[in-house]
Amino acid sequence: MSHEPAADLVLREGPIHTVDRERPMAEAIAVRGGRIRAVGSAVEIGAHIGPRTRVVELRGRTVLPGFQDAHVHPSFGGLAQLRCELHESHGRDTYLGIVREYAATHPSVEWIQGGGWSMDDFPGGTPCREDLDRIVPDRPVFLPNRDGHGAWVNTRALELAGVTAATPDPDHGRIERDADGSPSGTLHEGAMDLVKDVIPSDTRADLEAGLLLAQAYLHSLGITGWQDAWVSPDVLDAYLALAERGELTARVVGALWWEREQGLEQIDELIERRARGPVGRFATSSVKIMMDGVLENFSGSMLEPYLGADSRPTDNRGIRFVEPEPLGRAVTRLDAEGFQVHFHAIGDRAVREALDACEVALATNGQTDGRHHIAHIQVIHPADIGRFRALRVVANAQPYWAAASAQMEELTIPFLGPERAGWQYPFKSLLRTGARLAMGSDWSVSTPNPLLEMELAVNRVSDDARAQKPPFLPAERLTLEEAVQAFTLGSAYVQHLDAGTGSLTVGKAADLLVLDRDLFDRGAGEIGEGRVVATFIDGETVFEDAALGG
Repeated sequence: MSHEPAADLVLREGPIHTVDRERPMAEAIAVRGGRIRAVGSAVEIGAHIGPRTRVVELRGRTVLPGFQDAHVHPSFGGLAQLRCELHESHGRDTYLGIVREYAATHPSVEWIQGGGWSMDDFPGGTPCREDLDRIVPDRPVFLPNRDGHGAWVNTRALELAGVTAATPDPDHGRIERDADGSPSGTLHEGAMDLVKDVIPSDTRADLEAGLLLAQAYLHSLGITGWQDAWVSPDVLDAYLALAERGELTARVVGALWWEREQGLEQIDELIERRARGPVGRFATSSVKIMMDGVLENFSGSMLEPYLGADSRPTDNRGIRFVEPEPLGRAVTRLDAEGFQVHFHAIGDRAVREALDACEVALATNGQTDGRHHIAHIQVIHPADIGRFRALRVVANAQPYWAAASAQMEELTIPFLGPERAGWQYPFKSLLRTGARLAMGSDWSVSTPNPLLEMELAVNRVSDDARAQKPPFLPAERLTLEEAVQAFTLGSAYVQHLDAGTGSLTVGKAADLLVLDRDLFDRGAGEIGEGRVVATFIDGETVFEDAALGG
């Protein structure tokens, strides 16, 4: 009998997948004081049970380390759930029905906001204002699409913003237009700001409510920590307020926003914002730099031009949001100041220039512990695959997109051509070269469910019943072990939390989850069909289904 104090919590009689190379599997785990005290056989862990120990009989259910999402937007996702939510729906008529119902049940709302429509539900990915005008003629409507790189607006919103046929396209955006030059109702990239700038700011109460709603949802999916990929000053205030009150239960790293219209002078302000933390489990140690847009609206930054509808090269290589020389100076300075740089890069030119900037920082500063990472990595030129490991840059993958969806087949592949289309989402190639892989969802762009994300990483087949296609670039499929590691230890590494989380190792924080099945039993159904029944952080319950018991 052990002379140590008894455990607070024991989970036993089920597969424990530890993501720890020294002991990858166990039968039971003991938790005391928020830490993992023992991992082993049911007999070994039995010595840690006392009269006050909560014992959970797993009965074949699985224990895993808590998932960590390396790129997510909880403030957007939470606010969308509070507003006109379109993410879980499909089809123009369905969207319009939801907007009509929302407007009717919220007559006092000044602006109709929310969003989450899918580009492949509209010809060319561009909805028109007239459809919204018919159902909401008297109030402005602003609805970003799923990826947040375009917005659907009605005529009233354009009028309030003063956007007309005479309004030029902004430097980093495009106004979709009718034949006479009038705005047609879709705004791409920086053009969204023309309308966003006249929308009343979100209140602190709205932001806090949205974050709490998002946190509860993410915990129900087994997520114990995340990197918020866009923390504005207002969102920073909301996070800090929740953390100070002890209401932020997740471990969160906030990525402060890099204003691309400004230069190095903003770094002093970023340092001041970082100094407001850490508070509780929240810190702002990362800076988000947007390198480009997305491929579907031709704003993703490409080394070679997009193809036109005739399959011939155009003169469009997308939008480069930050020029290479100032980018190199910015990344070098941020790296020297101890910031992590979190890049958004979709196109192969954007990925290359992000890597180039990291190379400049490395040559100037020497090796630091920045753990810089490039998110999305949709198209990577083969010559750049090996540079991730060489520069110690983490590949931050959003695997839910790596499938032959309608958006991929209609709005992406035809404009890339067959060779570049084959360079998309090269997760396995990155691992083969020794790159470190982390995973995130980009919710509310796509589902935040890590099990669905991992299913796509393993199968490369969409879970959308409308798009049952063969595996997309099957040579890039991951094993389930690789996908689980990316969503646990890989993402913990990005967060600088791998020393204390990311695996079920004695001494680490008791951040863990319980699934209703063993994911590694391929007779138990599809990975994405699994369901989280409990989530713990520091051994404390942050989500629990009544089915857990114990």
